[in-house]
Amino acid sequence: MRKISLVTGAAGFIGSHLVDRLLAEDHKVIGIDDLSSGKLDNLPRDFDLRKMDIRDPQVKQVVAEINPDLIFHLAAQISVAVSVREPQFDADVNIGGALNILEGAGTITGKRVKLIYVTSGGTVYGAPKRIPVDESFTPLPLSHYGASKLAVETYLPIYEKLFGLRYTILRLANVYGPRQDPHGEAGVVAIFTQALLEGRPPNIFGDGNDERDYVFVGDVIEAILMASEHEQSGPFNIGTGIGTSTYKIFEILARHCDFTKTPVYGSPRPGDIRRISLDIRRAREQLDWAPKMHLEDGLRNTVEWFEAESANR
Repeated sequence: MRKISLVTGAAGFIGSHLVDRLLAEDHKVIGIDDLSSGKLDNLPRDFDLRKMDIRDPQVKQVVAEINPDLIFHLAAQISVAVSVREPQFDADVNIGGALNILEGAGTITGKRVKLIYVTSGGTVYGAPKRIPVDESFTPLPLSHYGASKLAVETYLPIYEKLFGLRYTILRLANVYGPRQDPHGEAGVVAIFTQALLEGRPPNIFGDGNDERDYVFVGDVIEAILMASEHEQSGPFNIGTGIGTSTYKIFEILARHCDFTKTPVYGSPRPGDIRRISLDIRRAREQLDWAPKMHLEDGLRNTVEWFEAESANR
């Protein structure tokens, strides 16, 4: 029987890749996106997209009407800097919006809906002493964004108990790849790539020695799909287990972009984490998932996509 899948944030970077994959696997896919950051160009021309803000109370009814078998909740306010400046807005989107989706799912009868909650492993843990950090570490977010994303995790067992909602939590590392938006405050790989291809020195906040765990978007999509087919609730770290400095990212991208200038350094941003990478053993053992894309290849792939996009404009 054909599965009905609902993707929130469907027109976004990760969401649109997920939509493509679900359609390729013959799911009936419906999306919700307010297009505040997502782009219609990321989606198939005839795609069923409901243009809505997940904060809209009507979202509950829309979810119930769609009657999905699977819900992939990716829509979110994703900027640490914005969350620090506007914590109420961050909470309204990330907590209030998620509750609208959960309330809608709770009204569905006759089937046990499965929800995949996509959150941030790069921010919910805070600054753990042991790196790579595993899921047994008690999360201590350093930003409002990390706190709001973590808060939703605490609601999921309640909805499981009250409504029988099945769920899996995926804590993602720093995701990069084709379609990532170079405009805004999230996505250092996209921001750097766009700047380098335009001949502009990118801005590095801090000394460039801070480390993140970078995982390719194609590997993330595989993890999301595997999670949808398993019953384990998680949480599961989805990354590589390897920390890479911001300067190293610049260095690799500069080589692929034939860029020879030096970056511009600025002050560290409030809420940013100095060093993080994710232990992915639980995902390997319980989801049979592991990343396949090497960082060097993934960054080259990303640069090639940006070059192609620029040529097509």
